[in-house]
Amino acid sequence: MIAKVMEMDKLARQALLFDFYGELLTEHQRSIYEEVVLNDYSLSEVAQDQGISRQGVHDMVKRSTKILEGYEEKLHLVERFVSIREKVHVIHGLTQNYKGKELRVLMEQIGSLSNSILEEL
Repeated sequence: MIAKVMEMDKLARQALLFDFYGELLTEHQRSIYEEVVLNDYSLSEVAQDQGISRQGVHDMVKRSTKILEGYEEKLHLVERFVSIREKVHVIHGLTQNYKGKELRVLMEQIGSLSNSILEEL
C-alpha cells in the first residue's frame, strides 16, 4: 500500500500530508509551506512577503516536507486514508454494477471489503 501512496502525484501527496500533519508545523513553517506548495507562489514572492531570502524559503519548504514525511513514516495516516478511500470506491462500484451477479456473491465481496476497512480502522 505504501507504494501506492509514494506513486501518487507529488502535489496531491504534499497536499494530503499537509492536510493530515500541517497543524504540527510551526505557524511560520505552515505559512511558507502553504504559500509555496499549495498556493503555487514563487519562492521569490514568498521571500519578499516574509522578509527572508529566497534560499530561506526554499530551505523552509524542504525542511517542512521532511518533517511531514517523517510524521507519515511513523503514523501512516495518509497511507490508511488512501487505502480506505480505494476500498470504498470499489464497494461503490460493486453496488452500481451488480447486474448479472448473484446477490450472494456481491454481498460476500462487499462484506470482505468492509471487514478489511474495519481492520484498518
